[in-house]
Amino acid sequence: MACAKVVNGDRMASPSRSVQIRAGGIDVDKAPFGRLLPAFLAKIARKYPDIRIHISSGNTGDIIRGLENGQINLGFIRPVENIGSLRFASIAHERYLLAVARSNRLAEQGEIAIDDLRGEKIIAFNRKNLSFTERYFNEKFEEYDLTRNIAYSCDDTYSLVSLVSAGLGIGFAPEWTEGLPNRAFELKAVRGIDFRIGLGVAWNKEDPTASRDDIVDIARSLARPAR
Repeated sequence: MACAKVVNGDRMASPSRSVQIRAGGIDVDKAPFGRLLPAFLAKIARKYPDIRIHISSGNTGDIIRGLENGQINLGFIRPVENIGSLRFASIAHERYLLAVARSNRLAEQGEIAIDDLRGEKIIAFNRKNLSFTERYFNEKFEEYDLTRNIAYSCDDTYSLVSLVSAGLGIGFAPEWTEGLPNRAFELKAVRGIDFRIGLGVAWNKEDPTASRDDIVDIARSLARPAR
């Protein structure tokens, strides 16, 4: 996840004025924002050439609390069920596809249906806090009687694709993993599975920070249509 914070008292009404923004980094599951971050920072720098930017990191809960208490002015987060009084605008979506080792029989298969997974060991997410992703796939596995096929579980995407690459099973991963270096797996669409994970910008409507709306508009300009 990521966040942005104006950490001095300067107003950003004029590009010539020097200000500092604290912007958040991303963790392993937030690679979509990793691709958006350079464009976001470049647009801010063009509008405010004297700006100073610091990058930090945090999880969704930390960022939401920071937005609520005014420590953060802008947050880039996954959608959450209850965002309270904050505002949220979606800026990106990515599909979840089936990750299969290149040695797996499914890697050469042109079309894959859910029934084709019955003879496979499944690797599934099992995070501390149930996410939209887990809920969706848990329901699908139960619907198609695949729950018994779950042989391994993990709590992050890199662990999942590592298990897949080792040939220990198959699992659903976000499409950004296609860009991983030395990738030893293929991503395949599965008929009957249509799940997309979002990423968006969140802010506190009560935040009095000068030019906060300008920063929000820059972040929202990064929006791209779902594929």
